[in-house]
Formats: sequence, structure tokens, C-alpha cells
Amino acid sequence: MGLSRRELLASGAAAATPYPTHAPSPSAPRVSAPAPDTRILRGTIPPGAPDFVEVPLDVPPGVRELRVAYTYDRPPAPPGVPGNALDIGIFDQRGTALGGRGFRGWSGGARGEFFLRADEATPGYLPGPVGAGRWHLLLGPYTVAPQGLPYEITARFVFGPPAPAARPGHPPERARGRGRAWYRGDCHVHSVHSDGRSAPAEIAALATAAGLDFVNSSDHNTHSAHAAWADVPSPDLLVLTGEEVTTRTGHVLAVGTDPGTFVDWRYRARENRFGRFARTIRDAGGLVIPAHPHATCVGCAWKFGFGEADAVEVWNGPWTPDDEVALASWDAGLRGAPGERRLPAVAGSDFHRDPDRIGTPQTVVLARDLTRRAILDGIRAGHCYAAESARVTVTFDAVGARGEHAGIGESLRVAPDAEVLVRLAVSGAPGCELRLITDQGLAVTARGQDALEWRTTPARSAYVRAEVRHPAAGPPLPGAMAAFTNPVWLPSV
Repeated sequence: MGLSRRELLASGAAAATPYPTHAPSPSAPRVSAPAPDTRILRGTIPPGAPDFVEVPLDVPPGVRELRVAYTYDRPPAPPGVPGNALDIGIFDQRGTALGGRGFRGWSGGARGEFFLRADEATPGYLPGPVGAGRWHLLLGPYTVAPQGLPYEITARFVFGPPAPAARPGHPPERARGRGRAWYRGDCHVHSVHSDGRSAPAEIAALATAAGLDFVNSSDHNTHSAHAAWADVPSPDLLVLTGEEVTTRTGHVLAVGTDPGTFVDWRYRARENRFGRFARTIRDAGGLVIPAHPHATCVGCAWKFGFGEADAVEVWNGPWTPDDEVALASWDAGLRGAPGERRLPAVAGSDFHRDPDRIGTPQTVVLARDLTRRAILDGIRAGHCYAAESARVTVTFDAVGARGEHAGIGESLRVAPDAEVLVRLAVSGAPGCELRLITDQGLAVTARGQDALEWRTTPARSAYVRAEVRHPAAGPPLPGAMAAFTNPVWLPSV
């Protein structure tokens, strides 16, 4: 679907109901051929149809280029009733098996036409030969009006010898860094390869202007952008390749996967398949990070559980009530039994187009250098904090009486009754409230200060984390976030 999370919420699409388990089948497509090089396929998708509908397309030999355009009825719908929204993609003659090799592209609802040939393809689609055989157009009825969703697809074949095959390059795994340092990045950005409006080179320029050191390519349900990042001119910007895997029961960021890695999205939580694709991400060197887990748009709320996650995106775009819920849920997970796995929190802009801003918010990572592996290691270990922009800098640590020290994401191991000094310093957030939170809840606050110190013991506090908040507009919610950290852990020795 070609809308950001915020646009989906504003559109009212969240009022749509999920599809039933026993869904009615769409009508078989009607095929006509007004010319030898053209096929027109028409059909109707009823309310409650399957999540994805495969429309077969027989491609004859000798095709140099395939061009596809589609339209569908969009009747007006009264408030609270879903209208029609139809996504599209395509699989080639190698088939539509889940996670298979036949995937050739997906544009969701972002565009009404696309093409493929050996040397080039529409953004969102993969260049390559147009082989003869049975292809499948994949339709995704995101929402269906009560009267159904009639569609028409026009496929046109351009015959001739194939163009020379494309030679894809990929961005380097290392950028010019500062050794062990704090690096600022945005793990959630969209380009023209899904429903964004900016080319990768434009995103790179925006990221550099925003003071970022790294970005993650996270287009919806396609990896076609990976090769497009190869020519990003800045040697100081690290580009991680990934995907936003957009299922009907939650979205997950694949962060820093090997270039060319495709992660399928055609399943729901009840099908018990997510573990397989989480392993695909991890086997490709990436991180599994559920995105905006408490968003209320159709299909956005995370329902797969967090057993396969490496971190969680607690802050997505401008601070909203669903980020507040995500923060509370994440914090509750930190209070689990000793030895339980605790997820680091990250932030991402979910950049698509104006008024979105790359790096608002961002994740600031302590890494040994500006490389793919070092950045991912830093996130996985929780050595990171979230900030609303590059203007905000946070220093947060805990010190024991004998000089023991632990920073963000680290553990300070001292005796249960040993006194620990917790220190927080903030710049670039004038007028904000500083807050320290433990497993017991809010411990101390300070207004009008840029630093805060507080003493505790491991017996009283299993961890301490920090928040920096703007003044509250009024009850019941606190002010919008300017920054927050992952915890410093205080395990009892």
C-alpha cells in the first residue's frame, strides 16, 4: 500500500476489518487479446478475499520487455466503511513459492504501471530476462468495498533480442568513520523503490544534511533498491541494505542484510511461518526489528511476538500516542525475570516524503567503527539511544564506589547494597525535563537542567534508563520525547 503509517491513520483505513480465515475466492480473470502483443485481464475481488490473489499471465517466447498497467474501481465509501485499495507485484516463470526465486518486484499501491527487461526495470522491480512461460501478477486487496473490487490489467509484450544484462553494484560495507565513536543513523527510510518520493542519491544527500552517519534501505517488500545505492557519492555515509517486510499482521525491518537478500511477506502470524523468515534475515547478517509495533493502521500492529526479534522500533516518526504505548510495552519487557532476553529499543523516521524528515528521530549507536558489522553489533548489544535530531546529544552512565563503570546497554556489577552514582547529561534540548526510570518506575525528574545525578543500589534498581521530554501540553500524557536511552543494567553480584 503506497501510504505511510501516518497517512494510513489519517485516511481512516484503520477502520477496515481483517479478512476471515475462510475467505471467498475472487472471480477467475477474463483474458482478452486485442492485439498479438497485448493481454487484458479482468476480474472482481469480493469482500473477504484472500490476502493475495495470483493472476496468471502466459508470456510467449522472444519477449524483450514486459509492460504492465492496472486500474480498479474506487467507489466512494461512507465513514467507517473500507473503500477499495489494491496493491500489485509480479513473479516470473520460476513460480510463486513462498520465499522462492520467482519474485520480480512489488510496488504495492504506489504506482499504476511498471516494466521489466534485462537491463532495467521500474523502481521496485528487478531487471532480468523476460523468460517464456507462466508468470503471475500478484494482487494484494488491502481493503475491499462492500460491492467488491473490479480490476483490469493490461500486459504488453515488446518483442526483440534481449538487452545486455545489468551488472548490479552494491554500496560498500565501510564508510569513513572515526574509530570507536557514537554514530547517528536512521534504520527506516523509503525511496522511490516502494512508496517514497526520493531516489537513493537524494536520500543520501538529505541524510548527510541531517548529520547522519548511516541509513538503512527499507523499502516495502522489495530489495530492488539495493543496487541503486551503489553510486551514492558520499564516502562518509554508510548505507545498510534491508527491507521493510510488510505483512498483514505487522511490519518488520530487516536491517543490514547482505545486498540482494529478499524476505517474503506473504503470511500472517497464525500461519507460524515468521520464524523461517526471521532466520532468512539473520542468516543474511541482518537484524530483525519489529517496526511501529502498536500502530493502529490496517496490518501495522505487531502480532508475531518478540521471540525472534533482535531489537524493537519504539519510536517511529513524530512522537505520537502509539509510540507512548510502544515505550510502555518495551519497558514492561525490561522488567522480566532475571536471565530473560531483553530487547534494545531503536528509533526511525519512517521517511517517505515531505513533511517527513530523515533522522527525525534517529538511533545513535556506539560502534567500534563505521562499518555494517560494527553498527549492527552496537544495536544488538543495546549500545544506543534515540534522539529527535542530530542537535540532541546524551551522555548516560553509572559509576561504582571503586571506579567501576558502565555505559548505555552495559552492566555494572557491584554488590547488591553498593552505592551507584547514575549520571545524565544532555545538550541540544533546552527546557526539557530529564527523567530517570528504573524497574520500579519513574525515580527522579529535573526541569530546567542539562544534567542530573542520582544514587541507587542494585538491590533497589535492576536497571536505570533515561528520558528527555519536552514540556507536556497537558494531562494525561507526558511531553513528547526528545531522547531516550537503553538501560544501564545493575545486576546483583
